[in-house]
Amino acid sequence: MSEEAEKRRQKEAAKELRASRWWQNLLQGTKCYYCQKEIKHLAVTMDHIVPLAQGGKSTRGNVVPACKDCNNKKKDRTAVDWQIEGD
Repeated sequence: MSEEAEKRRQKEAAKELRASRWWQNLLQGTKCYYCQKEIKHLAVTMDHIVPLAQGGKSTRGNVVPACKDCNNKKKDRTAVDWQIEGD
């Protein structure tokens, strides 16, 4: 499978995960995984700890709720790289 086809497959898997009861339950009274600020239900974004661009998968163990600000700052870096490098 080509790299582009795998990315498309993982994006589709992320859509399915967003619709799952697991994700919906996770959003109830949630905080950003990175900054720990409370996030309103409609403002939560799904972030891949290991980004799809770096081979990450759309699985429960690799996605976390994040505020839009942290998700935008992290971009396509891993959580570890982002914390080491900073903004």
